[in-house]
Amino acid sequence: MKHCSFYFCIFVFICISCSDMDEIQEPPFKILEQIAIPSHFPEIIYPDLNAYSPDRWSLGKRLFYDKRLSIDSTVSCASCHKQSHGFADDVSLTLGVFNRPGVTNAPTLANVAYYPYYTREGGIPTLEMQVLVPIAEHNEFGFNIVEIESRLKNDIVYQEMARKAYGRALDPFTITRSISTYERSIISGNSKYDDYVTGKSSLTGVEEKGRELFFSSRTNCSQCHSGFNFTNYEFKNNGLYENYAHPGRFRLTQKDSDLALFKTPSLRNLGFTAPYMHDGSIATLTEVVNHYNNGGRNHIHKSNLIRPLGLTENEKKAMVAFLHTMDDYTLLTNPYLSE
Repeated sequence: MKHCSFYFCIFVFICISCSDMDEIQEPPFKILEQIAIPSHFPEIIYPDLNAYSPDRWSLGKRLFYDKRLSIDSTVSCASCHKQSHGFADDVSLTLGVFNRPGVTNAPTLANVAYYPYYTREGGIPTLEMQVLVPIAEHNEFGFNIVEIESRLKNDIVYQEMARKAYGRALDPFTITRSISTYERSIISGNSKYDDYVTGKSSLTGVEEKGRELFFSSRTNCSQCHSGFNFTNYEFKNNGLYENYAHPGRFRLTQKDSDLALFKTPSLRNLGFTAPYMHDGSIATLTEVVNHYNNGGRNHIHKSNLIRPLGLTENEKKAMVAFLHTMDDYTLLTNPYLSE
């Protein structure tokens, strides 16, 4: 029942440095006044106790890039979630403190403002609480939020920023709330596909063929990868293995029916976030399409949507071309999000 005590500790903690000569820095172009939401996206809903403000965003951004949040001061949130890779990483398992390998492939943080729950097991209900997961995870930050507070208590820049943002000192509350405020600003909705949806551009012939296949009953891709974020956030088994090293949602629930089930990921920005799958075991999008075209491996919990598709080589290339239309290159260079 180790998983229960882990999540309980997170719940308890949620309820409960740079040089002193540094100056408080504002984001580029003065201060970020508002988050730009694409017109075809829903509005972001902020928690009652953590409404958006530029000061909270600034504090969270600074903490997001601060490696002192890890026990040996070598890992920050940005170490696993690199802007250059769509706020994911380009390795199967990112190394944490003391070069410990991560448990799962680092997922993108793009559009996490809209997620109904967090972690691949779906055990964390809010983004504020999710911030504590990598901090406490032995193979990631390997630390403790209370010890982070102690480590940063003499940092006058952080203390001034926290009081300006929340009217209180830097503590577990202000750390988790501000980081989640920054993470909610990582919005991605400026891809070629978004321009197509809003009538600003059209797709090429091969991209259109891929789109038709994607949304067809022949492939059923859109049954799981639906909506503006291309995910229904449900838990499925996609036939990646017959025997899984990671137990999936079973890790949280301890229910046999949840063994090897993982949260359906968004398909946005796949061009930047390779390798793929929960363990980063598939290197390219072509291999991903081949996996689904072959119908996956047998597993007692494999979704009945996963079956041989019979796609031709040209159809598989069209699928890959369509998937790349969801790549949002502005996300990689947005100066507001950069360190």
